Amino acid sequence: MKVALFGYGKMGKMIEQIAVQRGHQIIAKIDVGTTEIDFTEMDVAIDFSMPSAAYGNIKQCITHNVPIISGTTGWLKDYDNAVTLCNEKKGAFIYASNYSLGVNIFFEMNAYLAKMMQHLDQYKIRLEEIHHTQKLDAPSGTAITLAEGILANSKYKNWSLDTGEKDEIVITSKRIDDVPGTHIVEYNCAVDSIEIKHTAHNREGFALGAVIAAEWIIGKTGVFTMRDVLNLG
Repeated sequence: MKVALFGYGKMGKMIEQIAVQRGHQIIAKIDVGTTEIDFTEMDVAIDFSMPSAAYGNIKQCITHNVPIISGTTGWLKDYDNAVTLCNEKKGAFIYASNYSLGVNIFFEMNAYLAKMMQHLDQYKIRLEEIHHTQKLDAPSGTAITLAEGILANSKYKNWSLDTGEKDEIVITSKRIDDVPGTHIVEYNCAVDSIEIKHTAHNREGFALGAVIAAEWIIGKTGVFTMRDVLNLG
């Protein structure tokens, strides 16, 4: 599999390492300052770039009939446009806020727990995410996905950062040096608490999941998620 990397920071380098270990070839490393891109040899593209660049990268790949896996967060105002373009061009596209296989299992647990708790109004939800200080967006895309999983299975109406109304899920974001990613969902009431937590020990899990998604999407047409890749539907 010939892979193009859009974004060659820490995640891009980790993806390169994992992809090569799995027998794939990195044929392009596209980063800030790249002016010419050859799409003709790409089997698949993996985008871990910047929020300001992600949609442009996705659009170019779909237009050039290159399947693309995107893990960049902070660009989702253009997500619907990417879906429309992918369907029009009969392309292939996966976006995930987190490609870790464990996190995607965690997403399923979170939604299931929210469904079980939806009629227990005495419990209030606390959602916290902790990341390294280089992370640009807050809350994390993973935290937003967790909040959306709760919203779809509860009486809460929205989420907010740090403070919120009674019907909003409050997300607390912390930035601490060298923390790959920790996410906590807690249900609190006067008598007890229920907590689920995912802790990433390093970035390798994110990179492995992205490469697995890239392997999976080859030969497919449509807009997919990690639920499709992992057959969680």
